[in-house]
Amino acid sequence: MIARRSASGTAAVPAAVAAASRRRLRERPARRRPNSRRDAGGPLALLLLLLLSCTAGRAKTTTIEFWGLGREGEVVAELVPQFEKETGIHVDVQQIPWTAAHEKLLTAHVGKSLPDVAQVGNTWIPELSTLHAIAPLNPFLQRGSVPQSDYFPGIWNTNVVGDTVYGIPWYVDTRVLFYRTDMIPTPPRTWSEWIAAMEKVKRESKDPHFFPLLMPTNEWPQPVVLAMQKGATFVDDDGHARFDDPNFVAAFAFYLDIYKRGLAPVMSNSQVANLYQQFGDGDFAMFVSGPWDVGNLRMRLKPEQQKTWSVAPMPAPDGTPWPGLSMSGGSSLVISKTTDKKDAAWKFIEFLSRPDIQVRFSQLSGDLPARRSAWATPELTNDREMQAFRVQLDHTAALPRIPEIENIVTKIFEHGQLATRGQFDAREGAHQLNTKVEAMLEKRRWVLQREAAR
Repeated sequence: MIARRSASGTAAVPAAVAAASRRRLRERPARRRPNSRRDAGGPLALLLLLLLSCTAGRAKTTTIEFWGLGREGEVVAELVPQFEKETGIHVDVQQIPWTAAHEKLLTAHVGKSLPDVAQVGNTWIPELSTLHAIAPLNPFLQRGSVPQSDYFPGIWNTNVVGDTVYGIPWYVDTRVLFYRTDMIPTPPRTWSEWIAAMEKVKRESKDPHFFPLLMPTNEWPQPVVLAMQKGATFVDDDGHARFDDPNFVAAFAFYLDIYKRGLAPVMSNSQVANLYQQFGDGDFAMFVSGPWDVGNLRMRLKPEQQKTWSVAPMPAPDGTPWPGLSMSGGSSLVISKTTDKKDAAWKFIEFLSRPDIQVRFSQLSGDLPARRSAWATPELTNDREMQAFRVQLDHTAALPRIPEIENIVTKIFEHGQLATRGQFDAREGAHQLNTKVEAMLEKRRWVLQREAAR
């Protein structure tokens, strides 16, 4: 078949082909126009279902806020993923510097923005409970997952106000005696042995400016620990100061006598050039401190100096059992009283309190575990210095659980500092301290009387 040319010069479509094309067009089903209400409904409905399911998933996820202080606020972030995986509860961790923590907690309480869970110094608990900022934990303890019997009594008691538990110990610390083993082969167990050991070292020293003990005059733990060992109460049950008590006066006199004998320099810690280097070089033979200085000495002393030091529990007053009492330090975990996520918050405390997590936290942070059972790990049982802390932790006592305690211990070292410089003797210093603290507590007694009247 010869194709015909069109007027334009292109080949004309053969008539038979054109006819067939027209026939196929007539027989082909008409293409449907999209119906937005019918055809687009399938994909849109699927998208909506996916969005709703995601939203529902997020709605079921509980998020709690946790404030960690200092180094611990960094370390805890490494433990959170395991908790989230086990519970499905998300934890928003905020790290707060220790220097700003107390003020920030009080400001957050006033502004009703406290986190669900927080780390606090255990001496802050009386103040926070008085302000009704933290929740009582007795109902949660009845569940049995955090047994009081697995904690050191003196540490646990720092969290109790009246009959109510407000915090769970997270990690612990206390004060012990650091000493040079080449100067003092056997650590003293009594106050008399302590004085004798220091006098012997001083006699043997060829340096007229040598002092056996470094005990900075602007630190309160040392005079407070000595007073606790003598049975001083500081504040009685009626809220009155008791620094005129013979037990406190005797301890204060022993404290001042160390300086009078020339066994410790009358200087503040700001005047100490380098504690670790001077201790390693033998500029002094002893000092009283906490577990953090074990790590500092291991890191900063020269290799040949590592075998020349150790630690021991505190000496006790003559005629009393060894070791002498020391203070109950450390941090605790508390729950905000206003949070509506108390159950989730308690689960996080349960998790951080588990012995296996306590061990892991101790490995990461260097802090001492709060639970006795966590001390079974070989890293601690085979560590001579840590075992000295373990012995001491069974012999600690809580400071008076009143909101003013931090101001009171500050007054103790202030009056001690004046007394070491000869401004007054132990009895007069104790009397002036009692007058200052009694005035401080007067307002507290007025508040308590009003509450009792109600």
